[in-house]
Amino acid sequence: MIHLKVSNLHKRFGGNHVLKGVNFEINGPELIGVLGPNGAGKTTMTNILDGAIKPSSGTVYLNDQRIDQMHPFEVARAGLGRTFQVTRSFRRMTVLENLYVPSLAMGHMAQGRALTAKADEVLEFLTIDHLRNEYAQALSGGQQKLLELGRLLMLDPDVIILDEPFAGVHPKLMEVIYAYIRRMQAAGKAIVLISHQMDAIFALSERLLVLNFGDLIADGKPDDVKNDPEVIKAYLGTDDEDAA
Repeated sequence: MIHLKVSNLHKRFGGNHVLKGVNFEINGPELIGVLGPNGAGKTTMTNILDGAIKPSSGTVYLNDQRIDQMHPFEVARAGLGRTFQVTRSFRRMTVLENLYVPSLAMGHMAQGRALTAKADEVLEFLTIDHLRNEYAQALSGGQQKLLELGRLLMLDPDVIILDEPFAGVHPKLMEVIYAYIRRMQAAGKAIVLISHQMDAIFALSERLLVLNFGDLIADGKPDDVKNDPEVIKAYLGTDDEDAA
C-alpha cells in the first residue's frame, strides 16, 4: 500500500521561513488537492518532495524509505514523480523519443523491447498514439501537457504530483485530462493536484490541503475545507474583503 509521510517539514531561505512544520500523510491511491495563495509554500513543498531542494528540517518517507535527502532521479526510482507548471519537453525530439527519456532515470530497469512496449502502452492510455512521430515542438499546449504526463507515466510512480496541469489548456482538453487523472487513480496511483483552477480542484479532489504563508491550515474533505473560516479568510476571501 502506498504510504507517504511528511513530518514537521521546515524550509528557510535566509530569513524567509517558507514552510513551518508541515505534517500530512497519504495512504493508498488518494486524490488530494493542494490550495494556497501565491507565496503559500506550495512550490517549495513540491520541490522538497521530488528532491529538487532539501528541507531545513523534517523528514519525508515514501513506503518506509526516507527520500528527503535523495537526488531527484533517486526519488523517481523510489516511486514519486511530478509534472511541471511549464512543460519541459524536448522540442526537437518526437513524442515517442520523449517517452524514452525517463528510462535514463531508471538505469537498466527498463530497456529494449520492454521499454518500447511501455511507451506503446502509455501512448494508448493517453490516446495520443497518432502523435508518436510528431516533433514535440509541433504539439499544442494541451498536447504538451499530455506528453509530460506520458513521460511521468513511463516512470510508473506510486505518487504523482501534477503542478498546474490545466494551465493554458483548452476547456475541452481539460475534460480529457480530468478523465486521465481519474484513470490514474483507478489504476492505483496516489495523485497530488496543485492548481489555481478552483473548479478543477473541487471537482476532482477527495481531500484538500491548504497552505498559507508556510502553515498547513486545513486538511480534510473539500466541503469541510470550503467552509472552514480560516481557509475562507486566507484564500477564498470574505464579503468584507470583496467589498473593499
